[in-house]
Amino acid sequence: MRATTTGPVILDVQSHELSGEEKEVLSHPQVGGVILFSRNIDNPVQVAELSRHINSINPRLLLCVDQEGGRVRRLKNGFSRLPPMARLGELYTSEQSLALRLGNELGWLMASEVLGVGLDMSFAPVLDVDRSNSLVIGDRAFSHDPQAVVALAEAFIDGMQRAGMHSCGKHFPGHGSVKADSHLELPTDPRPLAAIEEHDLIPFRALAPKLAALMPAHIIFPALDHNPVGFSATWLQTFLRKKMGFEGLLISDDLSMAGAAFAGDYPARAQMALEAGCDGVLVCNHPAKAHQVIEFLEAKNHKTNGRLQSLRATNKLPLAQVQSSQAWQDANELIHRYLAIN
Repeated sequence: MRATTTGPVILDVQSHELSGEEKEVLSHPQVGGVILFSRNIDNPVQVAELSRHINSINPRLLLCVDQEGGRVRRLKNGFSRLPPMARLGELYTSEQSLALRLGNELGWLMASEVLGVGLDMSFAPVLDVDRSNSLVIGDRAFSHDPQAVVALAEAFIDGMQRAGMHSCGKHFPGHGSVKADSHLELPTDPRPLAAIEEHDLIPFRALAPKLAALMPAHIIFPALDHNPVGFSATWLQTFLRKKMGFEGLLISDDLSMAGAAFAGDYPARAQMALEAGCDGVLVCNHPAKAHQVIEFLEAKNHKTNGRLQSLRATNKLPLAQVQSSQAWQDANELIHRYLAIN
């Protein structure tokens, strides 16, 4: 079945090459994108070929990766070593102008290399404010200071946009204040809404006009709703859309995470996320479950709207061209000079 538009499901593939079954699934009208993981990536030539193969099957799909920097970096061999964003926050405390310049260069460098192998976007930047107690955020966050997060993330987004990549802020309305890892359990943040607005929400509110997409957290904030944010119409439609005026796309965090089990089986998770207001749903690391979601949406006659296609990049310079440029050399030189990279 050849899709003429794309659906909401973003799924993964299992290896460096596509299986016959994966080729068939990628043509399904309920599939809107593919996310690559480390197991899919060997070197730039290989991943560029995988991107071309996926595009040859369905040129409308959004091709994604998590290339934040630091410990969340899928593209390694043959790509620049990107530091965790907390390095920028540390520098910002003493040299703001330099930190902002480096943030812009990092955003450009990351995006240029991701685009250079045929992918469309990295789910970045992280807008969580680090409170030094989260098991999963930590140095992925730019800073413990919300205003520093705003300034540095804006510079990073500007760099991404300079390279031709759309941005996806995460994890709305903030994962940095809860200890629990939503990959492993469903966290609850009991604070009053005013406390969240005065701290964690500051980067999301300030940067909402610049963001092409947002990824909501699998966290319950009972002060506003007893459903996790990614399954809450109160959070996504009433608060984010109406109160904050966000007009970009909403992409669920991975429905395979323990924090999503709240909603039931995989089809129920997808249905609840879409009804809450998500435009796309990630279903990772469980191909059979992704197929269940696709079949469920098809049986429900879910209307595809192709919104994920709007996040695709249109100007992708080959990686070899990017890495031979003076801009790439200058960006790497600056990063290695001023930011410690382990």
